[in-house]
Amino acid sequence: MDVLLLGASGRIGQRTATELTDRGHAVTGVSRSGTVDGVEAAEFVAVAGDATNADDITKLATGHDAVVSALGPSDDESPEVLTEMMEAVIDGLRRAAVDRLVWTGGAGGLKVGPDTMLIETEDFPEEWEPIARAAIDAYDILDETDDLKWSYVAPAALIEPGERTGAYRTAEHELVADEEGDSYISMEDFAIALADELEEENAVYTYLGTGY
Repeated sequence: MDVLLLGASGRIGQRTATELTDRGHAVTGVSRSGTVDGVEAAEFVAVAGDATNADDITKLATGHDAVVSALGPSDDESPEVLTEMMEAVIDGLRRAAVDRLVWTGGAGGLKVGPDTMLIETEDFPEEWEPIARAAIDAYDILDETDDLKWSYVAPAALIEPGERTGAYRTAEHELVADEEGDSYISMEDFAIALADELEEENAVYTYLGTGY
């Protein structure tokens, strides 16, 4: 596939670009600066773009088979920019006639019980709440979209650089945790989950949790 990757310069974005190009996909990686470090594949091209601008998204997405988002607010941006990005990407994809979107979401909205989301638990770090709530708001916008084949793929409660094992589990709308209750995934294995969902389309119109 010809894939447009938004947020390609971030830690998840770089690993996703590598995973996709290793599988033979051609990837156009978008960042604010137009530069992406750490991706050496010949099938990768870095370009500049503004993910809050629907016109930019339209121009960039045109001619691609799918869009993968690893977007997140920068250190100098409000978390609420996630909703601006979501609205711009949806609008831009419609105008570009690209109907496949895989979005890197947040774990805060995943359920840990019948009526409880992770963000509502006592142990959820207070400093993470603004970005978690912004991610939930962005998901709510996507959830109302029925003319794009979207998948909202969230990592575990903790995601860090680590080993590419190729092993992970998924659950629809639920936090994935191990027998001890720990919820974790490496960025490398999360990139595999994103690429698998892009290729296999097993979780279209789904908020998908990932983890070990």
